[in-house]
Amino acid sequence: MQTRRLGKTGPTVSAIGLGAMGMSDFYGPADEQESIATVHAAIEAGVTLIDTGDFYGMGHNEMLLREALKGVSRDKYLLSVKYGAQRGPKGDFLGFASDRAATRTAVAYSLKRLGTDYIDIYRPARVSPLVPIEDTIGAIADLVKEGYVRHIGLSEAGADNIRRAHAVHPIVDLQIEYAMITRTVEREILPVLRELGIGVTAYGVLSRGLISESALGGGSISGFRAHSPRFQGDNLNKNLELVRALKAISDAKGCSVAQLAIAWVAQRGDDIVPLVGARKRERLSEALGALNVTLTADELKRIDAAAPPEAVAGTRYAAEQMAMLDSER
Repeated sequence: MQTRRLGKTGPTVSAIGLGAMGMSDFYGPADEQESIATVHAAIEAGVTLIDTGDFYGMGHNEMLLREALKGVSRDKYLLSVKYGAQRGPKGDFLGFASDRAATRTAVAYSLKRLGTDYIDIYRPARVSPLVPIEDTIGAIADLVKEGYVRHIGLSEAGADNIRRAHAVHPIVDLQIEYAMITRTVEREILPVLRELGIGVTAYGVLSRGLISESALGGGSISGFRAHSPRFQGDNLNKNLELVRALKAISDAKGCSVAQLAIAWVAQRGDDIVPLVGARKRERLSEALGALNVTLTADELKRIDAAAPPEAVAGTRYAAEQMAMLDSER
């Protein structure tokens, strides 16, 4: 397994990470035993970075990982955990809490659910408009001093808050959506990250499954996708045209369009680690195959021509969720 370091001060991790969210939430029912088998297969393949959130399935994802990682040596994997999203009994989102008390409570519950003594990378899932980022990072920094957390990350933070957070305590990585058809991070945020020596863990590298053979084959649209502007009406038709153009490039390359998408993100810099949300061993195997795909300068130009940065139709989240993204302000 190839490895990369998360920022100047962060840990060395596998060049591709496993995102566990879909095993519990947002993309319809998942087979729990297959999910556990997928985690095992990832670790056997050398994947060391596993990403979760305490609100994925309202704790279910962390408990699933506890079961999957039972008996696995703790030095074989690193846990990246997001916290702060508040949810009601019906799964509805109620807001965000990242003040000191909420932070300490959240980490305590996550440690218990995960069955571990420490979390490798802990991060607020969003930047709260109600709590100064300095207060949130300060609270996590105390957890670092106490040994409950090893490193601090951010998620969907904008350039200003990245600087403010990093001034309080070294930030090792920013988790943000980054894909061939989602490139807003390149405008202002990525240059700031590189200036400060902060890495990127890129999620949504397949644009929520839009860049896939399944989408081109007319696969069902449910869960998160049913509410995503990019999967609606004319937007979907326009976006699938982009994916068809990208598939022509992947066909010529001898890889799947999903592997092309993962390889593209991985090749944007050795400070970037793609997260793949595989729920099945078959999908994990396909994703890992992307590590063997190297894109030439000519192929990168063809990708830019097939899917220019501003060509995608529709925002990456619905309007209400977009309003919560500090990275989009």
